[in-house]
Amino acid sequence: MTENVKTVVIVGGGTAGWITAALLIKILGNALRIKLVESEEIGIVGVGEATIPPILTLNKALGLDEAEVLRETKGTIKLGIEFVNWRGKGDRYMHAFGNIGKDFPFCSFHHFWARGSSRGRNDSLWDYSINYQAAIRNRFTHLERIEAGNLQGLAYAYHFDASLYASYLRRFSERLGVERFEGRINDVTLNASNGFIESVSLADGGTIAGDFFVDCSGFRGLLIEQQLHTGYEDWSHWLPCDRAVAVPCESTKPLLPYTRSTAHDAGWQWRIPLQHRIGNGMVFSSKHVSEDEATAQLLNNLDGARLAEPRVIRFRTGRRMQQWNRNCVSMGLASGFLEPLESTSIHMIQSGAIRLIKSFPHAGICQSEIDEYNRQSKMEWEYIRDFIILHYHLNERTDSEFWNECRHMPIPETLARRTALFRDTGKVFREQDELFTEIAWQQVMIGQGMMPRDYHPLVDALSGEQLDEFLDNVKKIIDGAVERLPDHDRFLQQYCYGQRGSPARRAPTARE
Repeated sequence: MTENVKTVVIVGGGTAGWITAALLIKILGNALRIKLVESEEIGIVGVGEATIPPILTLNKALGLDEAEVLRETKGTIKLGIEFVNWRGKGDRYMHAFGNIGKDFPFCSFHHFWARGSSRGRNDSLWDYSINYQAAIRNRFTHLERIEAGNLQGLAYAYHFDASLYASYLRRFSERLGVERFEGRINDVTLNASNGFIESVSLADGGTIAGDFFVDCSGFRGLLIEQQLHTGYEDWSHWLPCDRAVAVPCESTKPLLPYTRSTAHDAGWQWRIPLQHRIGNGMVFSSKHVSEDEATAQLLNNLDGARLAEPRVIRFRTGRRMQQWNRNCVSMGLASGFLEPLESTSIHMIQSGAIRLIKSFPHAGICQSEIDEYNRQSKMEWEYIRDFIILHYHLNERTDSEFWNECRHMPIPETLARRTALFRDTGKVFREQDELFTEIAWQQVMIGQGMMPRDYHPLVDALSGEQLDEFLDNVKKIIDGAVERLPDHDRFLQQYCYGQRGSPARRAPTARE
């Protein structure tokens, strides 16, 4: 066990560095001195623009004002992710946030819907999702509950400019006392006896010492890999895409309150609408399509004029063998890479930083705490990995070698067990603290064509007439609630800006 940790050095800025700095200074600032080293000469990947609902928890923990965050980051609302052509060409469904329908104790709503389908009803599962219905009608406001029927209201996240969010958190963190050092690191000093990091040296001759280090240096893993040789677990045999090309284009109206993921012959394209532009990218397998071909395909599918030159990003899916090694924790891309199909990149920074705070050493760094942190990190990464593999594996496309290979590839035992259970029984169970809920799994499996062979016996407590009445009533309540919502554009204008573009504080309500 080492001595008390008093000084934390974060290597690298960007979204990973400044989320970590903001949380540490906000929660542990009175007990720590926090330094962050970054170089403006080193570019950041910076394509992560879509988030998932836990981002609200992060911003709340930091005490941030939501309207200000949306205004400063050119943000919009995200109600879910639409998947186009993933099951087959022309098919589409949405992984909508929030609840679907109305659950019974011990039995989720989709079992009632499944029995209705077996009786000849033509309803879509998403007819019972308020998030989906609001998304496709381009509507939003804050709505915690639907009083009629006592149903859950809208769950949401954000689309925002990740570089603007990092800059916003930098200003926040520096006001609270984070010390920022500008410069490129050219050397790292390790303790000769235990291999712990003691300091980093800058190109200008300065030295920054610390007791604990957080590696936010991106893919290169300056500390966690180049110095500590932690090792990397490669998952490219399950997730074969190894390239992305990104380019922004002009914004179009209306501003859709959801992300779109469109499958192509050898990968998929993202579309993320911001207030001032649309973020676009193509994730693809270089084994099946060249960089030039993927770039051309992306540029031919933009909604507006491009605003920059396309940028190619090369990656290898997988994770560090340990996220915490000796006195160093990795965050963001230094920890590994999972493609942004379900917008998990920023969330994994957030969860890693929160896990670090929960496990932060007090009397000194000890191996048992390192082991527990790494155990929890490994589980989180693997659960998310399985959810992303599901999208690729569960396809019915026969039009390309890429999709045929994804459909027939061996999958992790943990995923095979989960899909077999759902196919046979319609049941899916959330594993401990895993990110994705049962409803998320249900939507992707049903959306990509896996209809369960059975449903929960509790559903048979209703007669056929009672089931129809129940389903019709839930759908009617959701439709009525969505019709009263204001347009997404109107919400942003009124919530983030006043009539003349000045800051505003009040959002339009569902009754206006």
